[in-house]
Amino acid sequence: MKRIDWTTLDESGREAALARPAQSRSVALREGVETIVAKVRGHGDEALFELTARYDGTRLEGLEVSDEEFIAAEARLAPELKAAVIEAAGRIEAFHRAAAPTPIAVDTAPGVRVERVLRPIGRVGLYVPAGGAPLPSTAIMLGVPAAIAGCREVVLCTPVQADGRCDDAVLFAAKASGVHRVFKLGGAQAIAAMAYGTETVPRCDKIFGPGNAWVTEAKLQVAGDPAGAAIDMPAGPSEVLVIADADADPSFVAADLLSQAEHGPDSQVLLVSPSAGLLDRVAIEVERQRAVLPRADIAARALAESRLVQVADLDEAIAVSNRYAPEHLIIQTAEPRALLDAVESAGSVFLGEWTPESVGDYCSGSNHVLPTYGYARSYSGVSVASFQKQVTVQEVTAAGLRVIGPCAATLAAAEQLEAHRRAVTLRLAAMDATA
Repeated sequence: MKRIDWTTLDESGREAALARPAQSRSVALREGVETIVAKVRGHGDEALFELTARYDGTRLEGLEVSDEEFIAAEARLAPELKAAVIEAAGRIEAFHRAAAPTPIAVDTAPGVRVERVLRPIGRVGLYVPAGGAPLPSTAIMLGVPAAIAGCREVVLCTPVQADGRCDDAVLFAAKASGVHRVFKLGGAQAIAAMAYGTETVPRCDKIFGPGNAWVTEAKLQVAGDPAGAAIDMPAGPSEVLVIADADADPSFVAADLLSQAEHGPDSQVLLVSPSAGLLDRVAIEVERQRAVLPRADIAARALAESRLVQVADLDEAIAVSNRYAPEHLIIQTAEPRALLDAVESAGSVFLGEWTPESVGDYCSGSNHVLPTYGYARSYSGVSVASFQKQVTVQEVTAAGLRVIGPCAATLAAAEQLEAHRRAVTLRLAAMDATA
């Protein structure tokens, strides 16, 4: 990990210190995804079978996971894993149900009622990757809020394994979370199938979920096409920023850093502290723990581009974090909650030494599908609201129009929109004539 003294850097140096690696949108990547998307749009299921054989190395007899396959997957799973999935789903449901938007109705003037009503997005598509490792937790994080929102149909795509099966835990988590249909599809072709529909895969209104560069590029392309589908948020590599003081446990901090670094070689890891001694101790501990990890090489590649940042004090540490806008922010200080009000931009915050980021990934109840690559400045993580449309309704009585009509007419005249003005004044005149 690279050591940086924030206090000695000028503005350009600080900009460089927090710069994320450029996301690849190479010509080859864009054109490759365009080819896949066009093939799926033009040839439907036939293209999906062909692309699955080419990229996943297996020839499928059918694209959709059958009831028998769900039953067999559940039978193969260890009881403790099934219990953990159910337990996690319960807490995720409890939090998301409590945090869900609610309808409102407000009288903004006598005789003027304005409401907000909620409607679920009709059909949503969830993507659960399985490249480096299958992610049943993502199936829960996406399936549970979709079910609470009341989406009419929830479909999920996840890559098939060489034996022609999807991961057993992903299938169990999908079923436990209320997903209606699952398809054996991965990569850009899965995104294209959900965005445009095929003979078998239904067209979805919005697509959710993380993925590799090909999946991300496909999501961006279909979102930019009026005939495509909306997406949850822009995505980048997973990342964590830890703020720690001199008394933080270096083994805990190192474990948190490594839990992100093992995601992939492009994961981002930052430790920000006013304590030079703590930075030194954590650097040693990171290498000690990394050496025994099964994904040690992946973590090492991520750590090579990561940062140890020394700051003047905790206020400056928060300023650095807000500037970076991390996906995950961990605060391991003597009084972590005292810093929370100053946090402006973060996907999810973890307070105190007993709150590893891992619990948010799996089972605390919050959602782990979060904005990355600095998008936490303007985006929020997935929630029930992500699966809903908020529709406003207004109802005005004759008396109400007398109260607010002149305001509308004046503003319409200022904007030189005569038809707008007359839509109000004609009604007011009709009232006067009747009176």
